[in-house]
Amino acid sequence: MSATLVLVRHGETDWNAEGRLQGQTDIPLNEVGREQARAAGRELAGSTWDVLVSSTLGRAMETAELIGENLGLPLGEIMEGLQERHYGNAEGREVHALPRVEIDILLRSAEPEEKVAQRGIAALHELVLRHEGKNIVAVAHGTLIRLTLDAINGGAKTPILRNGQVVEVDIALLHEFMRTAAV
Repeated sequence: MSATLVLVRHGETDWNAEGRLQGQTDIPLNEVGREQARAAGRELAGSTWDVLVSSTLGRAMETAELIGENLGLPLGEIMEGLQERHYGNAEGREVHALPRVEIDILLRSAEPEEKVAQRGIAALHELVLRHEGKNIVAVAHGTLIRLTLDAINGGAKTPILRNGQVVEVDIALLHEFMRTAAV
């Protein structure tokens, strides 16, 4: 099964700029985020893309629509599996200046990282199966992308993504992960 799949982290929101955890709280893009989305679209415009999908959250959908303007491609699909990690009681909290131990305490009410990775992998695998041989752009969220890539890459730690950053998924590793996970 062949395909090309890139993930794009949504553009910046005011909560990103303030260092707040957003999770599934639906905060809109700010002007910086809109420009980051347009820049991602310009970066991707040098290739041919067939499918544009997004998380169900507004910041990801707007990012996808702005990318699509550069690609001449409408947002064709919205996937719940691409939503950001739910941070529970930590959503809306500023964490950039907190010591790690305090962040860990806040995250006790968050969706488990393993569940986020499983959800992300399942969504990507479904996309690749449904759109075999197609070039796919999927707009999602930083933690979901990072945890999903970490799992696919055998635990190798993915650096924190910048807003609007584009990363390619190794489809062969995704298929291998799914094959061995099913055993």
